[in-house]
Amino acid sequence: MTDRLATAFARARAEGRAALVTFVTGGDPDPATTPAILDALVEGGADVIELGMPFTDPMADGPAIQKANLRSLGAGTRTADLLAIAKGFRARHPQVPLVLMGYANPMLARGADWFADAAASAGVDGVICVDTPPEEDDAIGPALRTRGIHPVRLATPTTDAARLPAVLGGASGFVYYVSVAGITGLQQAAPDAVASAVARLKAATDLPIAVGFGVRTPEQAAAIGRTADGVVIGSAIVELVEAHGAAAPAAIRSFVSALAHALAGARQEENA
Repeated sequence: MTDRLATAFARARAEGRAALVTFVTGGDPDPATTPAILDALVEGGADVIELGMPFTDPMADGPAIQKANLRSLGAGTRTADLLAIAKGFRARHPQVPLVLMGYANPMLARGADWFADAAASAGVDGVICVDTPPEEDDAIGPALRTRGIHPVRLATPTTDAARLPAVLGGASGFVYYVSVAGITGLQQAAPDAVASAVARLKAATDLPIAVGFGVRTPEQAAAIGRTADGVVIGSAIVELVEAHGAAAPAAIRSFVSALAHALAGARQEENA
């Protein structure tokens, strides 16, 4: 089976740029609109798509994504809807990596094996479970690995040298570096601090390092993309969904295109 995540990061590396990883909350503003939003991300130039699974208590997320979760749940979105959206995406975009991102409760409601089977059937490439630390992951991670799905791990500014091996030990696909200590969408990542953290992680793993939290503009993405293997943008895209509702795909396509353009030229500018 083709490893779509590895291929996407390798292609970006060969093109001398960071991969563009984009996040949206599934079912926001409603399940019927999400497919067009996902298509707009791809058309704008996203390399990897993260599809958020709505949850009632998204503790790691800031106001923008919290509200997106509430809008999605208010529209009646369920796990079955997310899996159907993922399956449709895979049929339309056979080569674009799709990662589900969310919290343990929805993933484990019917058991880790059920969720892993369903995710595999839908063509999902990876899963980020925000609130399950690697030391306590005796269910979802093993179930995903058995079915060829990457359990993507989170590292943070507080992940010290003593704990880093536990984080990286079960990591697969890529490592998501949370660039700020806090919730999504509020603080801005400092490029110098990110560069140092990325270097530290690269010394400990061969997996690509994608940096998220606090990256909102093309300029910020370019600064982070000079050293990271991937740049994750979520809250700024989710805010476009809030602002435009069912008409969001056009605005998202334009914004993502600007992000992709910025990443494409970031390293060339640095070397000029």
